[in-house]
Amino acid sequence: MDAIILAAGRGNRLKDFNPDGRPKSLLEFGGRSLLSRELEWLARTGVERVEIVVGYEADQLIAHAEEQPHRPEVRFARNPRFLEGSTISLLAAQNTLLAGRDALIMDADVLFHPAILERLVASPHANAFLLDRGFEPGDEPVKIAVAAGRMVEFRKALAPGLRYDELGESVGFFKFDGDTCRAIEAACRAYDAAGKGDAPHEEVLRDLLLADTGRYGYEDVTGLPWLEVDFPEDVGRAEQKILPAIMADRSDF
Repeated sequence: MDAIILAAGRGNRLKDFNPDGRPKSLLEFGGRSLLSRELEWLARTGVERVEIVVGYEADQLIAHAEEQPHRPEVRFARNPRFLEGSTISLLAAQNTLLAGRDALIMDADVLFHPAILERLVASPHANAFLLDRGFEPGDEPVKIAVAAGRMVEFRKALAPGLRYDELGESVGFFKFDGDTCRAIEAACRAYDAAGKGDAPHEEVLRDLLLADTGRYGYEDVTGLPWLEVDFPEDVGRAEQKILPAIMADRSDF
């Protein structure tokens, strides 16, 4: 299995907590960067190769990734258009998307309990999303709506009147088989050709999901601690709540 880590962004909303302007995935919690922990646990779960999409401060991120002692084989895809949407970053990983192998797609700015990744890799679904029902409602979370056991929406804003049985937040990690990875690459390329390169990559995944909901499944990870580090308040929460909760359960984290 391969993995794609999307790590090209700048993280402007965290500039007050990042005075040296390092890439957001290099922010440290408990003495280790987000990227370092992600690479180690990918290796521990059996992922063989990782393609990291870099953009902002690319050389700094590449050097950091290469010096990690516990990681899969890594290669890098440079995205010179990193100021645009993450669809362009995902398209930059076309070597992995077109390889015909199962692959994970992961955000680089997530502090997560290892069981979340383990559950995704071990999922019986060839194409799997992750759903956390214990989220705080609001405009920011990317939501997954489920009706009769199938995902029926995947977006920050839900259409009025949408019917669903369960609602959760997407963790930002996904698993796809080789055929679906090729479809993702084609969809990203179509977005770019249509002038929609500024779209988040979740919109591409949403299009594919809604075109054939029976092709995709999900794993419920409610109760496992994780946090996408986007806002200043996330830094304190990661340090004071999320990391201690993970360490209490997995001392090897």
